[in-house]
Amino acid sequence: MAQAVVDDLARLVAFPTVSSRPLTELAAWLARRCTDLGFRVERFPAPGEPDKCSLIASIGPPGTNGLVLSGHMDVVPVVGQPWTTDPFILTERDGNLLGRGSADMKGFFAATLQALARIPPDAYRRELVLVWTHDEEIGCLGSAQLVEHVTQTGRSFPTACLIGEPTDFQVLRMHPGHVAMELVVTGRAAHSSRPDLGLNAIEGAARLVAAASRLADDLSQEQADIPEIDRPWVAFNVATIEGGNAINIVPDRCVVRIGYRPLPGMHSDTVFERLVDRIPDDLRPRTTARILTRTPSLLTERGTPLEDSLARHALTHHVGAASFATDGGNLAKLGLKPLVFGPGSITVAHQPDEHIPIGQLVRAVDVVEDVVRRACC
Repeated sequence: MAQAVVDDLARLVAFPTVSSRPLTELAAWLARRCTDLGFRVERFPAPGEPDKCSLIASIGPPGTNGLVLSGHMDVVPVVGQPWTTDPFILTERDGNLLGRGSADMKGFFAATLQALARIPPDAYRRELVLVWTHDEEIGCLGSAQLVEHVTQTGRSFPTACLIGEPTDFQVLRMHPGHVAMELVVTGRAAHSSRPDLGLNAIEGAARLVAAASRLADDLSQEQADIPEIDRPWVAFNVATIEGGNAINIVPDRCVVRIGYRPLPGMHSDTVFERLVDRIPDDLRPRTTARILTRTPSLLTERGTPLEDSLARHALTHHVGAASFATDGGNLAKLGLKPLVFGPGSITVAHQPDEHIPIGQLVRAVDVVEDVVRRACC
């Protein structure tokens, strides 16, 4: 069994599913594996992107309240990172398995496939649903699209939901979200020898940046009573500014992009609305503001049956918070109660020589099997 899960991880890592590349080959491979295990498989192409899709695979009586297992198929880039191995060839070293996605989060996929192979298809008394998404690493896009589709169709899912991100087998019930927004200031071009004939968009944008900085200071003082989070305030970042065409032209357009991370339980748009309210009155007619992407925060209540089931396998009794966002924030919109729990460490995710301990990978097979049997069999 240990070799089987390692072999599956090697095959998964060999699919170079960086978010900028297609992942349909991996999706097709997973669909075949799930079909062979007796699952009903549905494919959900990304709108306008035929090389991207999400999968839903289900088994057991539809509509019964069993369990959702969820993970993302994409991985982050490796370009420019000092890897000591080929990142898309799984390599064993000192008890670890190195490869892009080994921890984040193809190790969970491999463990899940092997765990489900131990459970006969006719053993399910309640429904098990696998939700495999695309483009989680660039804003949880796949889960957002999937939730929109499911909402329109009125389909229901089991309430319990396990997001198998790498947590070193610690149960996490919350995380901040992430919102990207854009402010565009327009001006009037003129020759730089006659700036009085123009209207400088960059100068207007600078005033918006100053207003944003003051808001960031206010947010840092508004600390929430969330002991699970070590920095319990909204992180806020003025990220990029672009404007101007030439040194001798008064700039007629400037774009400012800002990111912030709403706390668990906070509405995604609250900070955006506060910043819009701070746009100076004279800039309002020539400023447009919009949200580019929303990755919702997650806040799941304590004491769910899934928490009790995972606690049997957790390496610590402390139920904490993730510092990173997951698909759980989107899936919670469907009435699910996600918890984040899985093998591997987030500290090596996105890094060169990303790896997962062999012992954790093998242990995860037993964990997933037990959790599925308790919820669905």
